[in-house]
Amino acid sequence: MSDSEAAEDTVGTDDGSAGPLADREWRLIREESRPGPLNMALDEVAAETAADGGPRTVRVYRWEPSCLSMGYTQDPETVDWDHCADAGIDVTRRQTGGGGIYHDHDGDISYSITAPAEELPGKLLDAYHLLCEPVLDAFRALGVDADYADEERPAIYHPACYLRALHPAHDVCADGGAGRKLSGNAQYRRDSSVIQHGSVTFDAKPRDHLAVFSDHGIDEERFAERVGGITDCADATREEAVAAFEDALATWADAEESHWTAAELARAEEIADEKYRSDGWVRERPGRR
Repeated sequence: MSDSEAAEDTVGTDDGSAGPLADREWRLIREESRPGPLNMALDEVAAETAADGGPRTVRVYRWEPSCLSMGYTQDPETVDWDHCADAGIDVTRRQTGGGGIYHDHDGDISYSITAPAEELPGKLLDAYHLLCEPVLDAFRALGVDADYADEERPAIYHPACYLRALHPAHDVCADGGAGRKLSGNAQYRRDSSVIQHGSVTFDAKPRDHLAVFSDHGIDEERFAERVGGITDCADATREEAVAAFEDALATWADAEESHWTAAELARAEEIADEKYRSDGWVRERPGRR
């Protein structure tokens, strides 16, 4: 499912309290550092667990090493493969649409929420705004005035998620929505479950972010005009920012701290090998597979 689709109305509250799904069984998996292909595979495993009657999952995760996650239909020719190899940066491809995101090991904080599809609104924008409640709560807890983009803004460089056109449906920006982009969120539905995952910029690192793309023609100043990070808006350490997102997700879902089972980790390795580490998945556009 593309991260640029939209529907009409919003749902839920924004007061930092438990959300409307908190009466279900949820688990919180605190931040772990894993390679990009395994992070994407674990999102799928969480969806399988929820669909099979297990707990729904909220998680925060880190990318080790740093990773470029390509959008589902992104052209591989937009990637600077030599730079990524030389810099030790992983490259994988997401299930969700949109452009590529450079997930810096220190500069990015990622999250995902997975639940049975039948428990979530059918309209995409309703589902986005429900599942983004804890994301906005975390920004508030850090003292960051973040909200959905206040208006649509044109793309600067289409292959890069953070430089694509801004949309009020799913892009979170500073200054009450009028400022720089802080977070991108994307969602896709499987037959019986929904995965929403997102990237939150802690430290934007324009040079490193741009370097993973080939022939982008964008200078660092232009990037910094569009993209900001928590470090630009609040005096918080990365550990404090991660804790804010973990706490907001746990409160919203009334989730109990937990961990992956051995079976889930084994299944994730299997999915990563079949898909997210595979050249056929990563280096070929979907129409060619």
